[in-house]
Amino acid sequence: MLSESEIERVLVVTAHPDDVDFGAAGSIARFTDRGVEVTYCVVTDGDAGGFDREVDNGGMAELRRGEQTAAAKAVGVTDVRFLGYPDGSVVQSLDLRRDIARVIRQVRPDLVITHSPERNYRFVAPSHPDHRAVGGAALDAVYPDARNPYAFPELLLQEGLEAWTVREVWLNGSPTPDHHVDITETVDRKINALRAHASQVSHMDDLDGFVRDRFGQTAVTAGFGEGRYAEAFQRVLTV
Repeated sequence: MLSESEIERVLVVTAHPDDVDFGAAGSIARFTDRGVEVTYCVVTDGDAGGFDREVDNGGMAELRRGEQTAAAKAVGVTDVRFLGYPDGSVVQSLDLRRDIARVIRQVRPDLVITHSPERNYRFVAPSHPDHRAVGGAALDAVYPDARNPYAFPELLLQEGLEAWTVREVWLNGSPTPDHHVDITETVDRKINALRAHASQVSHMDDLDGFVRDRFGQTAVTAGFGEGRYAEAFQRVLTV
């Protein structure tokens, strides 16, 4: 497993704007605080999301891109990339694998954080079909696509992107997490990042309480004790 000192670049691959903030923003803030370069790759623009649909016909996509950009800044991330796939109909396709492999070769991360491709029967929200498709495609892009110079040869021959081996993947929303990050010192920034997604959370009466309850319980499950907060992942070695 990678030690903290070995992680210098992180790529987060998610299906929708706000996915990273619900799942991993506290951990991301910890990374950026110690100078780690973090890039977000968001597969869709989230145009099928929202509770008060006064904005449509492309307006929701533009709104959510802006919200994700603002949320990223709250945890120290300025490199946010959108692939523009339709929200709600993502499939684990060769095109998606190629597009994620391209970003991996561009960013050359030590660690990739993405969705679990498994259905979580204990808690359904992480099992959105877009999440599972993106998680599966991201894992395929990590292994074997990004590291194999003969996979999607146009990436090398036409774009000059050399093969790259990601050393570890963290899966968010897994039914079997085995790695917990104490985010007690960064939970306020996680909440601020989530508040930036007004189109998604403004209907919630107590966002602060929701976050503290959920991630406080995660900390207790992890053995960190009461009054702490934690995010949970499943670690996957790739080398």
